[in-house]
Amino acid sequence: MSLTPFHLAIPVIDKEVSKKFYIELLKCKVGREGDTWVDLDLYGHQLVCHESNQVSVVHSNPVDDHDVPIPHFGVVLEMGDWKSLASSLKAAGVIFIIEPYLRFEGEVGEQATMFFLDPSGNALEFKGFKNMEEALFAR
Repeated sequence: MSLTPFHLAIPVIDKEVSKKFYIELLKCKVGREGDTWVDLDLYGHQLVCHESNQVSVVHSNPVDDHDVPIPHFGVVLEMGDWKSLASSLKAAGVIFIIEPYLRFEGEVGEQATMFFLDPSGNALEFKGFKNMEEALFAR
């Protein structure tokens, strides 16, 4: 089964600041754009940033001895792409909620993960898998 693009609309405080963040750090391409919103290509998925004075409140849930922010979104990447992204984010001085690390090491579904916030406080998680067949619903 091939995956189809996912659509996600998020609130942002400042469209231009958010657009710069997603373009420069996550290499998104810009699609359609209005005065208060912008479509972005996030690894083939449609992310829409809508200016709003109400942004998400982040809570957390314990996973693998870390407080995982909720809600969050992100992309599952091949391990090499994940490592490259982690390096570029570190070099750019991104502050991580959860530093890049290997989760569930030695188990089915072993994955690298990292969490950070966008300029509006939206939590993002990017995962990396050596075996992409274990990325979905691994037990």
